[in-house]
Amino acid sequence: MIMKSKYIIYTGLALMGMGTMVSCKKSFLELNPKGQFLESNYYSTPDEAFAAVIAAYDPLVTETGGIDNTYSNPLGALNSASDDCYAGGGSSSDMPTWQAINNYTLTPALGPHNEFWAINFQGVNRTDVLLENLPKVPGLSADLLKRYTSEGKFLRAHYYFDLVRLFKNVPLILNTLNLTNVYDQPQATPEAVYAQIEADLKDAISGLPATVPATQGGRVTQGAAKALLGKVYLYEKKWADAAAMLKDVNTNYGYSLLPNYGDIFSPKNKFNSESIFELVHSGSQSYTWDNWNQFKSNVYTQMIGPRSYTGPVYFSGGYGFNPVTTQLATALKGDPRYGYTVVNIDSLTKATNTSYSPSYQNTGYFIQKYAPVLANKVTTGTTELNWPNDYIEIRLADTYLMEAEADLNGGGDVSRAQTLLDAVRSRVGLPSKPATLQNIYDERRLELATEGHRWFDLVRWGQAPSVLAFKGFKAGVNEILPIPLNETLNGTKLKQNPGY
Repeated sequence: MIMKSKYIIYTGLALMGMGTMVSCKKSFLELNPKGQFLESNYYSTPDEAFAAVIAAYDPLVTETGGIDNTYSNPLGALNSASDDCYAGGGSSSDMPTWQAINNYTLTPALGPHNEFWAINFQGVNRTDVLLENLPKVPGLSADLLKRYTSEGKFLRAHYYFDLVRLFKNVPLILNTLNLTNVYDQPQATPEAVYAQIEADLKDAISGLPATVPATQGGRVTQGAAKALLGKVYLYEKKWADAAAMLKDVNTNYGYSLLPNYGDIFSPKNKFNSESIFELVHSGSQSYTWDNWNQFKSNVYTQMIGPRSYTGPVYFSGGYGFNPVTTQLATALKGDPRYGYTVVNIDSLTKATNTSYSPSYQNTGYFIQKYAPVLANKVTTGTTELNWPNDYIEIRLADTYLMEAEADLNGGGDVSRAQTLLDAVRSRVGLPSKPATLQNIYDERRLELATEGHRWFDLVRWGQAPSVLAFKGFKAGVNEILPIPLNETLNGTKLKQNPGY
């Protein structure tokens, strides 16, 4: 196999990623998995240890790769799977992995699971190598060892949380693999994986800083680790634990809801007071198509723009993916969040005497939160590949609503749940509604629309079979994704998920 040399892409301590010597093989069950530092002398200085920490973050913002080496931003697949968006694009064969999850025609060979699996296990591999080698680094101070170890444990928990939610039945690998055990990895029980996620996050919390300066934006804090742990408890239906952990996040770390909802998503307002865990994208690295597998910009911004748009607001060369469903647009009509979430390009072009080319599954509605707004366009490199929009994976309104949900499910403080729901609504000028579970569910959809949470929410609430029936969702099958075909071949012990 050809070996590719990549370079450190790291600017101002905002985590943009790092490349290394990697194999072109695509299975995590290979001897040289991507990002694994096998050279015995690599961890020989504190600077090299820090570079390895950055490499462990890198899969969080991987924009290409996976088993099929295609474009891989998870928002595209998750939005396609939900009732927020369709797959869209140029045709029914454009981005076939998104089309397959949009229509629930997934097979072990076709679908976004090829990216989700490989990229998250790339993260697992990198964190395993990091955690094994950090204690051996000469000259690494005790404080840095503690912080880097905590970051590694948070990251491993994060990667495994995605894996267990998406696939349910995954190997639990906590050390580096070698020739004697590379093909001998069985799937663990989901309970065992969740227990390890909890353990890693609990270990991580005390070694993380309460806050970080903007120059370190994107690095994990105590608040982020507790927020993720609270979310994990929520998925496990440990309601009291979830409520207590999320209340700690919501009251003790200085986060606050922004007065203007639209400011949350502006690339000019990174690391704002509502941001708890933010995935950083740079627009200043002058990427071209020759930089495939290196992008740390937000190419998803390009993907969702209208095609051949001639107006003054948006970039003209969007790809038309993830058109917003009429169901979501209708649900948001009259809500102050509508204009910050959805743009009606049909109405806009009619009002301004401009035009665009409808994409496949076009509804006229497009995602606004990450849209390719001309005001955010950079002037270097290929425009399509250099959008600076960050993705706030966990933000305060999300943790407010998760805490309220945990309180109501666990028989906790109903008045607290009411206060949290009211805070989310009053921020956008909406009146109080009773704190019922259905109202919490409805608020999550409107507040967090197109941010990648909806599909997971529908699955964990048991609502996916009914809500997603119009897309072909099959109960008892599509709650999880298939194990990629390549991972069940070549003598591995992995068993395919039911229904696939």
